[in-house]
Amino acid sequence: MTALLGLDLHGRPVLVAGGGPVAARRAAGLAADGALVTVVAPQVCEDLHDLVVAGTVRWQEREVAEHDVDGMWLVQAATDDLRANERLCRWADRRRVWSVNAGDSGAGSARTPATTTQAGLVVGVVSQDGTPDPRRVAAVRDALATRLACEPLDLRPRRRAGSPGPGRVVLVGGGPGAEDLLTVRGRRALSEADVVVTDRLGPTGLLADLPADVEVVDVGKTPGLHAVSQEEINRILVEQAQRGRTVVRLKGGDPFVYGRGGEEVLACRAHGIPVEVVPGVSSALSGPGLAGIPLTHRGTVGSVHVAHGHGVLEPAAVASVVGRSATLVILMGVSLLAEHVDQLLAAGADPRTPAAVVERASLPDQRLTTAPLEGLVERCREVGVAAPAVVVVGDVAAPGLLEEPGLLEAPA
Repeated sequence: MTALLGLDLHGRPVLVAGGGPVAARRAAGLAADGALVTVVAPQVCEDLHDLVVAGTVRWQEREVAEHDVDGMWLVQAATDDLRANERLCRWADRRRVWSVNAGDSGAGSARTPATTTQAGLVVGVVSQDGTPDPRRVAAVRDALATRLACEPLDLRPRRRAGSPGPGRVVLVGGGPGAEDLLTVRGRRALSEADVVVTDRLGPTGLLADLPADVEVVDVGKTPGLHAVSQEEINRILVEQAQRGRTVVRLKGGDPFVYGRGGEEVLACRAHGIPVEVVPGVSSALSGPGLAGIPLTHRGTVGSVHVAHGHGVLEPAAVASVVGRSATLVILMGVSLLAEHVDQLLAAGADPRTPAAVVERASLPDQRLTTAPLEGLVERCREVGVAAPAVVVVGDVAAPGLLEEPGLLEAPA
């Protein structure tokens, strides 16, 4: 039976014999774990040479000898000579040094597992009897990696060394709303969360999968009603992290696209709180795409201008429509849609410019409403367009531009 052990090789000398790609991978992995790696080989491949030049490993340009094993904690036999590998492992056995034979896992005293790292955990898979079966081992490793990354598991630390100290904050972009548009990294962050500070937008359905003792703080804002100020949200993030917790700030879209993520980063850093940003699928890009509207299209337009709809459109946004130089995407623009259309028309935009509104992108009730710019407001009133929605103005919004029609066209 094979016993699995996690070896701490940080600061300890290890030997890698061989100069090929396998030796390079083993040397790189050991060096990344902090081991003091010595490579012995007459020649080395390009990847190993890069490690040597970077000072990551030390290279002795010759054939491996028995005395090279002296003082080592681990030996990796990765030459292209099977007999040389076996001989090196015997030398290691005599000195009670663990050895791995890259060409024959049964010939060494240790095995290199197929590993995956998730949430600060290293999960390894090896064959129980030492019989080489790399494809099966890799398949099991990959299946475990997928489950750890994507399934609703509880990956929070159960034991912390010493005092809790400051925790951390993870800003997670949840995408436009559909749960399967959250990134794998974002899903993993939720699995590690002690606290989730969430908006009303994004994949909030995933919160039902969290363990019962994960605290959920709803700071969702609705148009015209900001129940929780940004300053209060910043205070919550800092206060929770200072209690030693892992705090996930779950947002719709992307934290850095009109998500005030930059303000939250600054607030945390001002208090010495580590912050990680997990990008999300912005509704500015995904909403039109899900409705069959390409924001750029060869022969039509090659640029995109993204604006927020909380006030008067900036001159650059207006110019993109008047000159038809870029597709204009307006986020959070439903409440002031009439004012924005009036502003564009007054600036000289062609009244026939195609326009569209995508409501609730990625959700089952997603709806697309299209009209010429001059008729967009009236059309939206007729069908009852409501937030959340993305407004698109430009030639790419013309119905029939692509062979495939948009999703859920509003009824006439």
